[in-house]
Amino acid sequence: MCTPAPPSCSAAMVRALPLDGNRYETVYGELLVTPAPRPLHELIQDRFASALREYLKREPVGHLWGSRSDISWSPDTLVQPDCFVVPLDEARTLDWARMQSLLLAVEVLSPSSARADRFTKRRLYQTQRIPFYWVVDCEARAVEVWTPDALIPAIETTRIAWHPAGASQPCVVELEEIFAPL
Repeated sequence: MCTPAPPSCSAAMVRALPLDGNRYETVYGELLVTPAPRPLHELIQDRFASALREYLKREPVGHLWGSRSDISWSPDTLVQPDCFVVPLDEARTLDWARMQSLLLAVEVLSPSSARADRFTKRRLYQTQRIPFYWVVDCEARAVEVWTPDALIPAIETTRIAWHPAGASQPCVVELEEIFAPL
């Protein structure tokens, strides 16, 4: 027995959805819906954002954006990474349509987003040749580091380093500080 394919969802359709506390994204027409994040998710996301923001002040190779910002590479794709860095020349346009070259994407796992973050969005970021994709697992106190051609991630449990093109020094984030209790 064949089941009909679910309807395809476009970026325009996602942008027209009501602001109801859920996060709506679409990847190749598949609608991804996640509820508001848990406090632990927000704490860890904020700590990564703070570390990246401080680094980018010293090494101005890009601009950090947060989860209410969306990226779209095609009419059937729109994602909202928890944190992402765009090259300065693209960020300065202040036009989402012209921000296409992410230098780094970060997703903090939640029970409701783990499948999409680890599989659907990871494959999208690899296809788009995003140089670094970090999947932050709060429960494991670890970060999966994905690159465009990786078949399996590098798993970091102590520190994570990111050295974007044009930067004189790498960004080094101590994971003990990121995962420290509040």
